[in-house]
This record gives sequence, structure tokens and C-alpha cells, in this order.
Amino acid sequence: MIFTYNGDIIGCTKIGSSSKGIPRNIDHVGNMKSDDALFILLVEKDSAFLRLTEDRFYNRFPCVIVKPREGPEPDLATMKFLGKMRAELKLPVFALVDCDSCVLKRLGMRPGDLEPEKCRLPMTTEDVKTVENMLRKDYVKKNRGWVDELILMVKTGKKAEIEALCNFDFRFLSEVYLPLKLQELDWI
Repeated sequence: MIFTYNGDIIGCTKIGSSSKGIPRNIDHVGNMKSDDALFILLVEKDSAFLRLTEDRFYNRFPCVIVKPREGPEPDLATMKFLGKMRAELKLPVFALVDCDSCVLKRLGMRPGDLEPEKCRLPMTTEDVKTVENMLRKDYVKKNRGWVDELILMVKTGKKAEIEALCNFDFRFLSEVYLPLKLQELDWI
């Protein structure tokens, strides 16, 4: 992907496995182009982002990989940047995120097409309350996959964490899990 920022040309493919921070002022971003990307992949965790970029996942599955800024609240700069990319590049957005109360709150603010992936750990009382509140939201009710996943979370008392994928192998995420999900169109 290539874009301009304050008149400078930013060539993400030239950066390689390193990264370029998402600009805070999206009004200065323009001319977004990608010759080969098929989708945008939002990756919540640093460890997953680093694994995917070090393995050059984007070469096997042409995509733009985006990592939001850190913090407990939804990152508005990242969400605006994603919205601009989605509109200008006309690409779907997929998300590799933990399925926990923090992410569910983000989904509540930006329901778009961010779709959580899964690996299970015990839920907290706060997680259960958040899930129960999410099940009352109209946009959640319209997505059967989300409803089924949320009900399963409450029923089992488990939430999803990306780090659990590392228990299999350090390259399991980039070489097995995500390729399989993309090939089989297996996401919610």
C-alpha cells in the first residue's frame, strides 16, 4: 500500500517487516493505493503483528496489516485510518483480536466488519456482564455468528486470546491458523 502524508509518499511495501505508525491526523492522509491487497487485517496484539510481519504473511496472502495504538480505549486514529482505507481501497476488513470485554466494547463503538478470532481462557465477571449487554444490541442480533459465539462464551465461561495460539508453535498463527481460516472462509 502507498499513501501520502503531509505531501510525503509512504510506501508500506518498501518498509518490509518493520512498520509505519498510523498518523494521528488522518486529514493529512491521502492518495491511498494498493496494487495487490485483497483485504485489510487488523491485528490487536503486538506479538501477533510481529509474527505476521516477520513471516511476511502479506506476501503469501496479499493484504495490509494494521496494528492499533496501545491503550484501554478504542483508538480513534486507527479506526479513522481503517475507515479511510476501506473506503479508498474498497477492501474488506478482517480482525484478529481477542474475544474479550475490551474488544467487545470496541466492537460496540465500531461494529463494521471487524470479526473476532478465537482461543479460550476463563472469563471474568466483567466479561460476562459485557457479553450479556452485547447480546441486547441490535447490530449484534443481526449477526448470527456473533450471537452464537457470545452465547458459547457465557455457556462455557471462556473467552478468546490470540496468545493461546502460540502454545502450538511459534509460526502456527502465520503458517497454519490464518491461512486455514482465509482459505475456508471460516470467520465470524
